[in-house]
Amino acid sequence: MKAIHYPESSDLHKLLRFAAEDGLIWLGEHRMLLLHAGALSELRKELINSLGQEQARRILTRMGFASGVRDAELARRTRGLERLEDAFVVGPQLHMLEGCAKVEPVRLLINPETGEFDAEFIWRHSWEAEAHVQAFGEVEHPACWMMVGYASGYTSAFMGSFILFREVECSATGADHCRIVGRPVDQWPDAAELRPYFEADSIVGRLLELREEIEIMRRSIACPRRTPDLIGNSAGFTHAYDLVARAASTTVTVLLLGETGVGKERFARTLHEMSARSTAPFVAVNCAALPDELIESELFGVERGAFTGAHASRAGKFERADGGTLFLDEVGELPLPAQAKLLRVLQEGEIERLGDERTRKVNVRLVAATNVDLQQAVSIGAFRRDLYYRLNVYPVTIPPLRERTADIPALAEAMVRRFGTLHGKRLAGISDKAMRALKTHAWPGNVRELENVLERGVILAPPNGLIEMEHLFLGTAPESSAQHRLGEGGQLEAQQGTEALDLPGAVLDAGINLEAFEQTLLERAVERAGGNLAAAARLLGMTRPQLTYRLKKHRNIEQDT
Repeated sequence: MKAIHYPESSDLHKLLRFAAEDGLIWLGEHRMLLLHAGALSELRKELINSLGQEQARRILTRMGFASGVRDAELARRTRGLERLEDAFVVGPQLHMLEGCAKVEPVRLLINPETGEFDAEFIWRHSWEAEAHVQAFGEVEHPACWMMVGYASGYTSAFMGSFILFREVECSATGADHCRIVGRPVDQWPDAAELRPYFEADSIVGRLLELREEIEIMRRSIACPRRTPDLIGNSAGFTHAYDLVARAASTTVTVLLLGETGVGKERFARTLHEMSARSTAPFVAVNCAALPDELIESELFGVERGAFTGAHASRAGKFERADGGTLFLDEVGELPLPAQAKLLRVLQEGEIERLGDERTRKVNVRLVAATNVDLQQAVSIGAFRRDLYYRLNVYPVTIPPLRERTADIPALAEAMVRRFGTLHGKRLAGISDKAMRALKTHAWPGNVRELENVLERGVILAPPNGLIEMEHLFLGTAPESSAQHRLGEGGQLEAQQGTEALDLPGAVLDAGINLEAFEQTLLERAVERAGGNLAAAARLLGMTRPQLTYRLKKHRNIEQDT
């Protein structure tokens, strides 16, 4: 079997960004932590002493497995799949970059099409083996559980099938180094004994499930049932929800206040579903979408011949909502004549169709909503004062999304799940950097804008991949103020922002010929990659054939001249 050599890792170093002023470290779009190995060792020791070795091994293995899965997604994005070996060894190279161990490849046979995989690696300076020996001394069995989980998770995600690594030598047992071997799980004769370490913990998991069930029971006793349409636990959201829940058992008219897109109709539907009227109709009307000349007939109904075109009698929204709830959105846009009739309905509980002298009794719960200042509208004569006082009996203000950023992760998760089902797409979730961008965005369009952004993200993200920042924000996305990257010598180097570095302007100002500039850039990349064309192509963000073509083109131009 041919010797395996790692490709140039500068493409991985560029993924590591230190935004010290923001307290953030990024690896691609994944947020990272710079932890003391000693602190992680103490946590590992506490898990073993508290839960026992078997339970601790399961937790640590699954923790490593999850980390490996995330790095596999990074590998596909960084190097693609043009050269499988180069793409796959992103995992070992990242393991070294993350400080886990020095990883030396022994053999690697990989074929995703047939599912064939056979690999062997040596680990030197394993942090986990050192931590285990320091806490418990030399032991009889391998102890690099988290790192084995990482190798298995990374390879399984890369191959699309469960690849199980096991540690056949470990420095925690007194060996000079650690050695791992990976194969498809069904090729291990003792797979049944190893699988449980990668599965949900039957004991600890059940304890967590029971604790969660108790918390759910406590919440159900403390507050009424939440509806699936409303998601949130922030103080502002909870206050609005509690007000709606208290009003549900009454017949009081509710006025929902808030900016456009905060979800006023969803609150209105929740109020209806929690009330005794839940089996009766819920009718929603957008007053701003109705022409002034038609709004009265839409709300109160019309008799045949009442006006030109009224060829048949028709019930209005109030009659259709009889026994249930009528939701009037944008009530501040109602013309004054319609406001007078609405006031009568609220006072007398009866309506009169256009063109009819007969009144009809209606039993309707009214929920109104607006994003305008009704008090100001009253002061300028655009809204009736007496109607305002009738509607403002029980106001509920729904906070804008920018004031409830703690709810964004839960909202985003539910929306991604819903849009994934709608568009028939399975995704791994949202990257850390994308989630941070969602939480720092101003959201002038509130929840409605968040829905639009996430639906676009679901559509643009690769199947089974992560939704990243570039999938969400087509324009300029929020970035950290000052960042540093890992230099070639391992030291941190300040990275200039795109605004500070105007490379196109500098090239134009210098009067450099485009062909000459491209040739110099290509040659510099090849030089930096030590003559490795594949590595040079990665530095330039292109494929090796594309680089080869461009190099030949420039050589032909030199020969012709």
